Amino acid sequence: MPPRRRLPPGARWVTLPSGERRVELVVDVGTDPATGKRRQVRRRFKTVDEAVAEYAKLKGEVRTGTYVGQSSLTVAQACENWLAGRRGIRAKTASCYHDALRPVITTYGAVAVQRLTKKDIDDLIPLLVAGKLPRSNGKPRRPWKARTVNLMLFVLGSVLDDLVRQGELARNVVALVDRLPQVKQEMQTYSPAEVKKVLTAARPDRLEPAWLLALSGLRRGEICGMRWADVDLKRRTITIRENNVVVDGLPMKSEPKSERSKRTLPLTDALVEVLKRAKRRQAAERRRAGDAYRDTGYLVVNELGEQLHPETVADKWDTLVKRASVRRIRLHDARHTCGTLMHLQGVPVAVIAAWLGHADPAFTMRTYVHSQDHALHDAARVLGHVTSA
Repeated sequence: MPPRRRLPPGARWVTLPSGERRVELVVDVGTDPATGKRRQVRRRFKTVDEAVAEYAKLKGEVRTGTYVGQSSLTVAQACENWLAGRRGIRAKTASCYHDALRPVITTYGAVAVQRLTKKDIDDLIPLLVAGKLPRSNGKPRRPWKARTVNLMLFVLGSVLDDLVRQGELARNVVALVDRLPQVKQEMQTYSPAEVKKVLTAARPDRLEPAWLLALSGLRRGEICGMRWADVDLKRRTITIRENNVVVDGLPMKSEPKSERSKRTLPLTDALVEVLKRAKRRQAAERRRAGDAYRDTGYLVVNELGEQLHPETVADKWDTLVKRASVRRIRLHDARHTCGTLMHLQGVPVAVIAAWLGHADPAFTMRTYVHSQDHALHDAARVLGHVTSA
């Protein structure tokens, strides 16, 4: 008969009200960093072997500093705490983080964060990609692209990393989840001929300055945030000081995206003429509207002087390009068009970066400068001359 195993330190036999016997284990696991009081773990097991194994595990975790006490903190609470601690970030960024975590909170919000598993996240991803995960209001959610799924993994991973650093979580299970491969899509840009068609169609449009500013490399938010006070027709400059973004469906004033985004640009002859026409048009609208006119000071407004929602401006861009009989590209792609055409005309990348408001010219080249078919044909002709016998 094998010898009976000795109880580990801090263990004793106890009898339950039912008459069954259990090994009760009490282990010191250090002091609570918040209160300074001694912490103990008390657990019961059917066998001595189970108690010995748990004692060794707990003591090993205490010795290596990896012990994490049981917590009732839920996934929803962990996400909300993390979001509340993101001080100093832009409202748009905070909104993106919240949107990224929304399906996690909807699906696993009530789960204790210590019980969240890699499988939970792996099960969530295909539902997001297929668009089979409903919103919290029951409405269908659009299928997520790889980039959005990976953003969700990045943000949730940051939430769990924070808990690991605080000693509330043993490990970050999101670090074990494979990211989805992202296919870099070539952004669409207009050729010089297409730009001319768009500008011709824009000539009678009351938002003509918005379209020329877009094709001059300004962001949608910079266009919507442009005030007449930022336009100096005498010195022929415009200054970007405000960025109007959309947060939870509502327009919001914001600082430009970065310090480099705050910039003063020279006006082309075409822009000077367009802005003069727009100024005259707004003055006429002000006279017609009388007291109903709201003098907001913004460049892109409706007939009553009210600032337009950035999404409305994007919709009107779609109407414009359809009227111009050119292929549809996004309003933001007009900015890419500016960078690409400047590049094809030999403007140095560092200058393009400054014009677009980027700190890193390499980012400008990598993200905003694209080859066009006509330029590739020109390159083929040059190569043909060089390689012909």
